[in-house]
Amino acid sequence: MIRNPPGRCRHWIGPAARHCDSTEQVRLFLYGPRCPQHTPATVAGRPEAPATHELIGSERTMLDLLAPALRYAERGWPVFMLARSKRPVANCLPCRDADDNHDPAACDCLTCHGFYAATTDPEQVAAIVTAVPGGQLALRTGTASGVVVVDVDPRHGGDDTMTTLIGAGLLPPTAHVVTGSGGRHLYYRHPGRPVVSRPMPGRPGIDIKADGGYVVLPPSVHPATGRPYRWMPGRPMEEMPPALVAACEPAPAAPTAPVGPINTHATGGISHPDRLLAAHLDAVTSAPEGARRTTLYGAARGVARMVAAHAIDQADAVTALTIAGRRAEQTDRDIRAAIRGGFRAEGVAA
Repeated sequence: MIRNPPGRCRHWIGPAARHCDSTEQVRLFLYGPRCPQHTPATVAGRPEAPATHELIGSERTMLDLLAPALRYAERGWPVFMLARSKRPVANCLPCRDADDNHDPAACDCLTCHGFYAATTDPEQVAAIVTAVPGGQLALRTGTASGVVVVDVDPRHGGDDTMTTLIGAGLLPPTAHVVTGSGGRHLYYRHPGRPVVSRPMPGRPGIDIKADGGYVVLPPSVHPATGRPYRWMPGRPMEEMPPALVAACEPAPAAPTAPVGPINTHATGGISHPDRLLAAHLDAVTSAPEGARRTTLYGAARGVARMVAAHAIDQADAVTALTIAGRRAEQTDRDIRAAIRGGFRAEGVAA
């Protein structure tokens, strides 16, 4: 995905959906393109921070990652930066407080919204790498890059599982990375049909990184071990064999226990709470691959506001969202996290 070029200042200056839109000397910052009058330092009333010797280490890390990041982008792989912890960089305050209509894929912020910030545009890549010194370079997997990665974690039995899968013909030799923690990332071409990022069903220590996922790229350095991620020579990236694609399919969903009707109450200024609840749940079940987790979080925030208005009981709200999340093929762990996060953002206990 190529995000908006840094041609216009995107500083918010008015309540009528107005931005500055100046084109004079616009530069990219963490919060998006800004003109000299609206840089973060200027808005905060302080001078731009000068470069000092304390930045040398971070600058060296940034330079080590910039050239590889640009090569990946030239290959057509959308890249972005994670924090040093290997987690997505925290959203800025405007993005964190945005309503459900905020589109993470169209946001101008350089590092907000995790893999939605991934890009192949060289100017954007350079700005993103510069914005997160000391971070981890990452690839958005799935249809966005045409890549599926089989993540082998030896700490959870991944090596034994990998040996079994190789013997069964499911993992043909392909391009692969030795991770900084001693695991392996096996790179395959995306088959063109949806492949969900999830633990491989029934295969301990194996995760699939595909649609809705990401992996750390070489030459990032693992924060715990200090060892770099390294490409192993000698193998091109191969197609996923049909047997591997089939093995990545989710197991049939366990039948959920029948629940009673979800009761809503016309109160708190909500005249049709049943319709509003249905709209939130339909958004989750109809969301495209790669956007379901984010959509579930947004729906949880909307339903939490209904709970706060006493339009629906908290237990019924959690039940309805959980059922919708399962229908959208989300794991129970991700469902719980999305509901807790959405409710917490609205000040409602989950």
